[in-house]
Amino acid sequence: MSSRTCAPLLLLPALWVAACKSPVDEAGSTLPGKCQSESPVVAPQKTDILFVIDNSGSMAEEQAGIARELPAFIEALREGGGVAHDFRVGVITTSVYRRVLVAGQEYYRDYPDQAGRLQPVPDADGKPTGDRFIESTDEHLLERFQKLVQQGTTGSGQESPFEAARLAVTAPLIDTPVAEGGNGGFFRDGARLLVVVVTDEEDCSSTERPPPVIVTDDTSVDKCSEEADKLSTVDFYFETFQSLRDSRGARREVLWATVGPVALSDKRAELVQDVTPQGTFVRNVDCPTSYGPGYRHRAMSERFDSSFVNLDSICRENYRDTLLGIAALAAVSQSIDVVNLPDPRLARVELTRAGGQVETCSVAAGDLIYEPSGEDRPARIYFLESCLRRVDDEKVEVKVLCAG
Repeated sequence: MSSRTCAPLLLLPALWVAACKSPVDEAGSTLPGKCQSESPVVAPQKTDILFVIDNSGSMAEEQAGIARELPAFIEALREGGGVAHDFRVGVITTSVYRRVLVAGQEYYRDYPDQAGRLQPVPDADGKPTGDRFIESTDEHLLERFQKLVQQGTTGSGQESPFEAARLAVTAPLIDTPVAEGGNGGFFRDGARLLVVVVTDEEDCSSTERPPPVIVTDDTSVDKCSEEADKLSTVDFYFETFQSLRDSRGARREVLWATVGPVALSDKRAELVQDVTPQGTFVRNVDCPTSYGPGYRHRAMSERFDSSFVNLDSICRENYRDTLLGIAALAAVSQSIDVVNLPDPRLARVELTRAGGQVETCSVAAGDLIYEPSGEDRPARIYFLESCLRRVDDEKVEVKVLCAG
């Protein structure tokens, strides 16, 4: 094999130190001696987005507020991160059950048509269809999505978004076709799952039926907070979502975002009693339109991201910035699928940052981790802390280092 200069290897400092040799020159190498004609292909990023909408009696204004800001949300999903984004959206509600004590009489109700089931998608004119989710390529995506998030206000006042989401993404609903009342077909192999909870009350989730907590008509107390030790734990739900796998057995990347009853100023969860002429109401501190503190919501958000960038207050006057922040989570994955890559040692990734500056990353330099392909799945590159992707990146390109 002919000798080669080391100049191209300046992009791979670890290989430069190792005798200034190309991987092509190593004994037994089967790597091509010249650059391939095609660059490695970066596959579109796939995300399945599941909104969990509180449809209790106090949520009309909040649902309308979310719907108003969806144009910016969708635009950000399409443009963020420098990689094409293939996404779909579906909606479930927070209604699973309601166990209530009124005037000394206990009542219990299930919500079998909701309880984790994807809700019917309206057409652009608002008429119901048989669809249960909307593709990013749908020409009426915005109009349909705006109608879909407005789930009405006749649902359960014992909001249980964690349990609703668990039911949505696990058997039997996940394995049951949509035509038979399930969610089958919504969650795709190789796609990340983004769960977005929108609610003004504390989570009251349990796997038990009926649930162990009984709510009352006394607005000065919040039973779901007082008796939280009776509920299924936040850790249980977190571990359930983190252990999800697709039909090929591959681990599913799960993201979580909440627009919930936490403080406007610092996202803290703290119970306060608001005394008004109409009565005394339990709220979260610095969140006047909430109906209970968001202890469990804050805890779940923290499990997914300790910086709380995935948490915001339901009490904001508008949700534009909130939804843009959620879109940033969805748009930027710290991993990408690649094909047509002969060897990770020859790969470099060029990130075009906002403003046009190009940052070069490589496996050899320790900026990236490469996971080879498996049965029915492509190879994957993971970005490390020294070379993380950003929401305002303009482009991501994977190139092969010329060997000669």
